[in-house]
Amino acid sequence: MTSHTPDFWSKINEDFQNKLTQSWGQALQAFQTMDLGGIVPSDASSAKAAQPQLKFEQEKLQKLQMQYLEEASALWNGGLSGKPELKDRRFSTEAWTSNPVASFTAATYLLNSRTLMGLANAVDADEQTLNRIRFAVEQWVAATAPSNFLAFNADAQKKAIETQGESLAKGLHNLMHDLKQGHVSMTDESQFEVGKNVATTEGAVVYENAYFQLIEYKPLTAKVYENPFLLVPPCINKFYILDLQPNNSFIRYAVSQGHRTFVVSWRNPDESMGQKSWDDYIENGPIQAIETVRDLTGAKEINGLGFCVGGTMLSNALAVLAARGEKPVASATFLTTLIDFTDTGILDVFIDENFVKFREMQMGQGGLLKGQDLASTFSFLRPNDLVWNYVVGNYLKGESPPPFDLLYWNSDSTNLPGPFYAWYLRNTYLENRLVKPGEATVCGERIDFRKVKLPVYIYGSREDHIVPIGGAYASTQYLPGQKRFVMGASGHIAGVINAPSAHKRSHWLREDAKFPADVNEWIQGAKELPGSWWTDWSGWLKKHAGKQIAAPKTYGKGARFKTIEAAPGRYVKARA
Repeated sequence: MTSHTPDFWSKINEDFQNKLTQSWGQALQAFQTMDLGGIVPSDASSAKAAQPQLKFEQEKLQKLQMQYLEEASALWNGGLSGKPELKDRRFSTEAWTSNPVASFTAATYLLNSRTLMGLANAVDADEQTLNRIRFAVEQWVAATAPSNFLAFNADAQKKAIETQGESLAKGLHNLMHDLKQGHVSMTDESQFEVGKNVATTEGAVVYENAYFQLIEYKPLTAKVYENPFLLVPPCINKFYILDLQPNNSFIRYAVSQGHRTFVVSWRNPDESMGQKSWDDYIENGPIQAIETVRDLTGAKEINGLGFCVGGTMLSNALAVLAARGEKPVASATFLTTLIDFTDTGILDVFIDENFVKFREMQMGQGGLLKGQDLASTFSFLRPNDLVWNYVVGNYLKGESPPPFDLLYWNSDSTNLPGPFYAWYLRNTYLENRLVKPGEATVCGERIDFRKVKLPVYIYGSREDHIVPIGGAYASTQYLPGQKRFVMGASGHIAGVINAPSAHKRSHWLREDAKFPADVNEWIQGAKELPGSWWTDWSGWLKKHAGKQIAAPKTYGKGARFKTIEAAPGRYVKARA
């Protein structure tokens, strides 16, 4: 065995440091001029506009370089005999930590990932450009993880050996199945059937038009409140997120609280609806549903609830009705809803004038936005959790994902008419016209939320990545009636679907009726309460529900609103 002097190892280390410094400079130059695929805006007036070179905050850059050189040297000096700390669940198993080559590969990847994200954060640019760069780098970093490739995934290799190749054969079978169905399986979809073990609350379809079916639910109490209750879910998803299972069904909960409950079940658009616009949907959707529920029940006023885009649509319907001098709604609840589109979170990375013009040219005059395209976009907002996690499990390890009702719903996507989608992009995300009095015209009426004078209950989820808590809270600044705002824990879906019986998560309230402009100021004065916000909402809604009357014995009303079919109806069963 040849021995080497300390000078030899010093020379090796010096050469390595020089190589690192040289590599850092090359990487930085590549990052500065990298093609971000249109994520970073450029001059749209010239087809030959040069990609702008990124500039960095020098203090952040120098700190990042020193940190990278220090960590890379420590990793190199440890070599394959070292045991790098892998604080990432993708590399947390024994197969990774006990394999020197695998653990070194993972550690190198994690170091480079942190450095790339650090470079993205060090760019000297406006916030929107920064967000776009971060998003692009995050997608690249997530896609290039060694865990995503059989040649580097120690877990998958170990399982292939243990199963004598059976896991690889099963993975190939899973891949062919998903290619055939058109999307990555997040759950065992064969275990679910709409109307059989999801969307099972008893009811009947009592009205339908080309846009939606109206479901009336069977009362669970001897008496109901005289003001019926109408839920408007988003038309970009199916309504049964509100009715997954009996123990977490928001619809069943509302019925159990004594409300005569109706739900809009949107039709999944096909090519015949490719010309339908935002105006078509507002007039023939929530406005028609409000009128139908009033006609069917004989009630002067109803209570309404809108969830996500359904809340935006309900707000528009209320503004249109107010402009027409009509006030048929006693109170409105908005769950994770954007009215003011100033704070749209990560979705802002997609929206600029060029993107909106492209969509308008592509489908503004007709056509469909395919449901799977929209679903894929939302999945890539959380690429490790909602994309690569299933690629690794399904294909590299040959595992079948367990049955999970929420993920089944998430995969049951819906189409959108092109003109509807194009109008929505421009007037909300791009130009934020809804909160500018008179700027947006809907159904022939100029929208002015100052005229929407009714009590409102506004809910936002603290960790929501689709409707950020600041965006949900912003509605308090534009709706002039009595307001109650509540913040729930968790995200866009888990925060909303949080039944009291689960005894999970918290919610925050403040009782001083103050709504400062900044949501963080509101949070500072709020009190954390354990458990679901549903009970608080139920108590609030009862104050606006009128007196109690005998529950109806039958669905609908006479020949005009007779039962068409049992809930959940056929519209919700149409696959995209």
